[in-house]
Amino acid sequence: MTLSSMTGFARSHGASGSYAWSWEIKSVNAKGLELRLRLPSGFDAVEVPVRTRGAEMLSRGNVYATLTVNREGIAPVVRINEPVLNAIIDAAGKLSKTVDAEKPRIDGLLGLKGVIDVTDAEESEEEKAAVEDAVIKGFVQALKGLTEMRRHEGEAIGRVLSARLDEMAALAARADAAPGRQPEAVKKKLAEQVAVLLEASNRFDPDRLHQEAVLLAGKADIREELDRLAAHIAQARKLMNGGGAIGRRLDFLSQELNRETNTLCAKSNDVELTNIGLELKSVVEQFREQVQNLE
Repeated sequence: MTLSSMTGFARSHGASGSYAWSWEIKSVNAKGLELRLRLPSGFDAVEVPVRTRGAEMLSRGNVYATLTVNREGIAPVVRINEPVLNAIIDAAGKLSKTVDAEKPRIDGLLGLKGVIDVTDAEESEEEKAAVEDAVIKGFVQALKGLTEMRRHEGEAIGRVLSARLDEMAALAARADAAPGRQPEAVKKKLAEQVAVLLEASNRFDPDRLHQEAVLLAGKADIREELDRLAAHIAQARKLMNGGGAIGRRLDFLSQELNRETNTLCAKSNDVELTNIGLELKSVVEQFREQVQNLE
C-alpha cells in the first residue's frame, strides 16, 4: 500500500440515451471524511449509492462533487394551461365592457405567465434508471481518478517525510555523541560549579553540594529522550512502509516527537546540545506540517 494525500481533482463525463452528464470532484484536507454533493433536480436517487462509494474508496478529506446533466436531442413539449387561459379571456371580456381597448391577441395571451408550460418529453422508467446507473458508474470513475492523483501526491509527501526522519535520526546521533553530554564533561562542569560556590562562601556544606550536583546530573541526562526519539522515528518509518490511511497516527507521532525534543532542549546544559535541540525542533515541525496533508 502507498501513501495518499487528501488533496486532488478529477472529472468524468458520458452519455446515456438522451442525457449527457459530467462529474467534477475535488478534495482538500480535513480531520475526517465529508462528501458534499451538488445534484441537479430529479437526481436525488443517486445520492445514497454515491455516498456509499465515496466512503468505500476514501478515508479522509472534504470532498466536493458536482453533477451536471443535460438532455439533448429531445423536442420540447408545449402545453397550454386552458383553465388559466380561459380565466384571462373571461377577465378581458368583462374589462372590455368598461374600458375602451383592443381585443387581446393570441401572441399577447400566450406571452402571459402561466398560460404556456414548456417541458421536456416524458421519459420512461427504464431510461431514467439507465441514466442514474450511468451517473453512479461515472462517479466511481471520477473517484478513481481522484484517488490516483492523491496517491501520486502522497508518494511525493512520503519522500519528504522520509528525508525529515533521516534528519531527525542524524541530529539525535549528533546529540548522543555531543562532548557536552559525556559523563566526564558533565562531572567536570559540575565540579567547577561546586568549586565556585565553595570559594564564594564557607557556609556551604561540601557533601551536600556534591549530593545536589549528582541529582542535577541525573536530571540533565537526555538518554531517555534520545531513546524515545529513536523509538518514535522507527515507528513512523514502519507506518510509512505499511502505507494506507496513516495520517492521524503520524500526526500523533509528530506530537510525541515534538514533546521529546522540547524536553531535550529544557534539559540541555550545553550550547551545542541546545543548538542541536533547536534544529531538531525545526525539522519535527516541518515533518508535522507535511503530515497534515496525508489521508
